[in-house]
Amino acid sequence: MGITKKVTVLAVGLGLVTLSACGSSGGDGGGAGGEGSKTVTLVSHNSWAVSEDVVAAFEKQSGYKLKVLEDGDAGQAVNKAILTKDNPQGDVFFGVDNTLLSRALDNGLFQSYEAKGSDLILPEYRVDEDKHRVTPVDTGDVCVNYDKAWFQKKKLTPPKTFDDLAKPAYKDLLVVENAATSSPGLGFLLGTAAEYGDKGWEDYWGKLKDNGVKVVDGWEQAYNEEFSGSAGGKKAKADRPLVVSYASSPPAEVIYADPRPDTAPTGVAEGTCFRQVEYAGLLSNARNPEGGKALLDFMAGKTFQEDMPLNMFVYPVREGAQVPEEFAQFGPQAKEPRTMDPAKIAENRDQWVKSWTSLVLK
Repeated sequence: MGITKKVTVLAVGLGLVTLSACGSSGGDGGGAGGEGSKTVTLVSHNSWAVSEDVVAAFEKQSGYKLKVLEDGDAGQAVNKAILTKDNPQGDVFFGVDNTLLSRALDNGLFQSYEAKGSDLILPEYRVDEDKHRVTPVDTGDVCVNYDKAWFQKKKLTPPKTFDDLAKPAYKDLLVVENAATSSPGLGFLLGTAAEYGDKGWEDYWGKLKDNGVKVVDGWEQAYNEEFSGSAGGKKAKADRPLVVSYASSPPAEVIYADPRPDTAPTGVAEGTCFRQVEYAGLLSNARNPEGGKALLDFMAGKTFQEDMPLNMFVYPVREGAQVPEEFAQFGPQAKEPRTMDPAKIAENRDQWVKSWTSLVLK
């Protein structure tokens, strides 16, 4: 996610605290530093977030100061990292997911390193085990979210499946992210390809277009400006009660609300979910590879893994890592998410995005 991807409430002007990580840039030198630098630099998408005490634990344990550079949506961040791989902005990149992984690996973005604790990562999330160029960090499900109050007011049953979204009852209700620029947007496209097959997904998107689907550049705009069910959308007087977001978005709406509601104001159409896995890797040509290795070790560890759910609203991938009760209650993982083999994604992604762009945006 991107993924994320991933999912924090960014409701500007509502008094909600955004949990952006502010890693210290102290130590010797800026940027990625040199071999002797006491600063390790992490490059990520804008949804990176971690508790201050967890950053402090890493810095105390490793002896390195953490500097974080956030660089846009996941797709944008990956593309920029590839363009700057010969002179990288940092030492570790976090936020490439299974929808874009092959692009990063094929372009030589990462060097090999097997993080300590990798043997405790659940087997279903492991990839590239012969070269260990990336470490699985988290997982989450891209799904359509719905505004419960809107559907109750209209006395309309919320959609549950991909098929439902193309029905006349839901005309002009759905907002999605651009599959060419957004990680959840690409995840949703891949979900439709997994559902309808190599050819059938185009017919399906034709139906969505005829049914008034709205496309915006990225998740923040879709969720916080266009979606009527989010805190930001309410302030913006948004009029779309359906949005492509995450299965873990509802707990964010509960946890950051004041007063906190007993139930989430948004729901998830479980028949529309696509599973994403996010990875981190040691950047090729990193100036502080030892610091980068220490950071990857820490991200695979229990302390970091158990901190993620209430900060980045994703699930840990480490065996035995616990999930907070409110996160599990309001944002359970989809029971039967759509998935796709990474090799199939690699083979078809660019052409599918090109076809999608021609079909939906023109």
